[in-house]
Amino acid sequence: MLKDKLEKVKNELTKTDNKNSKKKIENIVIGILILLITVIAINAILSDKDEEETVVNEIENNNVNFQASNTDLETRLENILSKIEGVGKVEVLINYSETEQVVAMYNENKKETATEEQDESGGTRIIKENDVQKDVIYQEKDGEKIPITQKTIMPKIEGTIITAEGAGSTEVQEKIINAVEAATGLASHKIQVFEMSK
Repeated sequence: MLKDKLEKVKNELTKTDNKNSKKKIENIVIGILILLITVIAINAILSDKDEEETVVNEIENNNVNFQASNTDLETRLENILSKIEGVGKVEVLINYSETEQVVAMYNENKKETATEEQDESGGTRIIKENDVQKDVIYQEKDGEKIPITQKTIMPKIEGTIITAEGAGSTEVQEKIINAVEAATGLASHKIQVFEMSK
């Protein structure tokens, strides 16, 4: 009888040790999985930052081009307006709401995984992971990798100021406003015309 009781206590201790060792192993496996997921996420974030820096540099280069195109539009307007009868010498300033935006083209890969885990007490836990990877598409030009742009969003013109030699005349002011309205699509109240000082 004493032997039976000792045997029973020994079996219970062995079961408890087996349960504890199984839980320890499960905890270690879960810890390793979390560590792997963290390392993969950090690696993805860091590689995205490098790619974003390249795209930002390209966009900054395009902003320089945008400023040149701003000046180009102002110059073209000055040339056209100066040819209108009675206008004379003209200077144009265009105000934009923001800068030009260049949207790069991406290859996008999406992965979704769901893992179902069951614990010893019969509970079920579902772990869902979403992984989205965006890679900028490049083209090679003269040995240089240049991002392919999906579209360029031109900035909105907010208003314009024009000074002209002949703007003292209401008729000339009206001609200037009509011409700028037609070229830019601005409403007439956003076009200010002044007589140029002599």
